[in-house]
Amino acid sequence: MKCDLHVHTVHSGMCTVPLLNRICRESYNDPREVYETLKQRGMDLVTVTDHDSIDAVEPLRRHADFFLSEEVSCRTSSGMRLHMGVYGIKERDHIELQRRAEDMPSLLAYLEERDLLFSVNHVFSSLTGRRCDADFDEFAARFPAVETLNGAMLEIANRRAAVLASQTGKIAIGGSDAHTMASLGWTYTKVPGARNASEYLAGLKQGRTRVAGESGAYWKLTRAVASIGCLLMRERRSALVLLPLLAAVPLITLVNFGLEYAFAHKWSRRVLWNSAVPRSDFAV
Repeated sequence: MKCDLHVHTVHSGMCTVPLLNRICRESYNDPREVYETLKQRGMDLVTVTDHDSIDAVEPLRRHADFFLSEEVSCRTSSGMRLHMGVYGIKERDHIELQRRAEDMPSLLAYLEERDLLFSVNHVFSSLTGRRCDADFDEFAARFPAVETLNGAMLEIANRRAAVLASQTGKIAIGGSDAHTMASLGWTYTKVPGARNASEYLAGLKQGRTRVAGESGAYWKLTRAVASIGCLLMRERRSALVLLPLLAAVPLITLVNFGLEYAFAHKWSRRVLWNSAVPRSDFAV
């Protein structure tokens, strides 16, 4: 069975870009349209991983092939920001995940007590800010899974995340990280032999996963940012004053890709370079 394990909807809240964070959403995807699109693109199961929200569950809970997940915005024990994917949760889990999000030891204790599968998402991306060496020690010691294929991240970041997962014996997770409808379902995780959501989740925990699909690319990010800008202007007519800024999107995404490459290169060399990894794994 196949499932895109990193999906956003309108319930992911406001974007984190200064100034725009008051008016622009992270995603404008309607949960019902997300479900239908994922099914049309061959997903056997559907989940949603909104930022710190499970509000998308209401229109989707009636589907037998839907299970609830969440992307928790939390802090590592060193105080750095982190996005953590948590899969197959109950609604009551959401309350505890949010209550403990700023206290990593408490959050990890709850996840382990509840036997919930969780992953470190886009581990070699600067999306959530800085990293420190202690973070990677914590990932290796306590996290059962690593997102090794993210449809919005650079190929170099995904490839090196896969090396990290292999070195540390982590479960490989993949998902589109789609904030727009265009990217949904093109990156996903397979669990061979699973026949329903329960067996799929059990297979994830057992590490019987295969990730497949696309990495991020310059054109994908540029299209996504421009699309979100257009949807913002459709929702808020007053935002039409920002229309001239759309012309700058290609340059903005180009700069972002440069920063992302530098971050992935720096931290993967620092974490992986001194171990027994073939130099070919560090090629762009």
